[in-house]
Amino acid sequence: MIEFVIRRFLWAVPVIVTVAAVTFFLMYRAPGGPWDLEKPLPNSTVKNLNAKFGLDKPLWINPSAAEEKLDDGSRNPFTVGRAFLDSQFFNYMIGVARFDLGPSYASKGAESVQEVIVEKFPISAKIGLVGIVFAVVVGVPLGIVSALRQNTWIDYLSLFTSTIGVSVPTFVSGLLLLIFLSKGLNVSPIRRPEAWDGLGTAYLLPGIVLGLGTMAYMARLTRSSMLEVKRQDFVRTARAKGLANNPVIGRHMLRNALIPIITILGPAAADLVTGSIIIESIFNAPGLGREFVEAIGKRDYSMIMGTAIFYAVLIAFANVAVDLSYGFVDPRIRVRR
Repeated sequence: MIEFVIRRFLWAVPVIVTVAAVTFFLMYRAPGGPWDLEKPLPNSTVKNLNAKFGLDKPLWINPSAAEEKLDDGSRNPFTVGRAFLDSQFFNYMIGVARFDLGPSYASKGAESVQEVIVEKFPISAKIGLVGIVFAVVVGVPLGIVSALRQNTWIDYLSLFTSTIGVSVPTFVSGLLLLIFLSKGLNVSPIRRPEAWDGLGTAYLLPGIVLGLGTMAYMARLTRSSMLEVKRQDFVRTARAKGLANNPVIGRHMLRNALIPIITILGPAAADLVTGSIIIESIFNAPGLGREFVEAIGKRDYSMIMGTAIFYAVLIAFANVAVDLSYGFVDPRIRVRR
């Protein structure tokens, strides 16, 4: 088991490096830079800032250094290697390996990316937590009841609700709930930033909107899994032995139907925690997703890179957690060498 966990974490390393590389080069393909402000800075100031933060170095490999050739006309690999070691990407990844995500360019280095993540991420995590709880507490029972009452009005109502939840975009459902519920229930803190402190009612509406699509998908998946398990021979045998309905459902049907649910629950949980960008904008939540959007507009390269890598690590850890949870749910699943 320990070897399996270590191997899975090692496989996450190239995934994170790939995410960092793709984000890095897409980021620099966008026009503009971190010093393009409403009031243009003097060229000398821009030059000094680039030198201070290492933005004057080549992105990948210095073309002039890479073109240096040996006497036989071939490229000098040592020169190319030294040019890569002096690039922005390599130096940034060395900092990531040291758990240093760099300074925030928007604050001219006054804040580090880690400090911004530590400050902003708890709000995004709380919204995602409410979304996860809502998706599981509502979606799984809805799917179970729908499967047990197949082809009844309860089943049809469940399918209708889940279809609506999957079909309606989050920005539409968020605006609708914001308009019709926030004023009456007074749970939306759009003009009260202090309401985001702690874990109060401010997170209720954003969490429900964020988890609505996952809830609907989980209800449909639970229904289909329960219907498949319901027709298995071991369920018929359990009923023929005279077991009560509740033990058959809980101990035999639900436990076997949880495998596909857990498969999507890990990535879905990571997606809910990291995917609240639109929700935070609608509900004016000062979370990490909103900070990420603002960093893109400001071309805050280190903030963009740090947030993307942080999200990639969360999703990688969620996938590892899903793989480990299989053995606890179904003892028949074991690691094979």
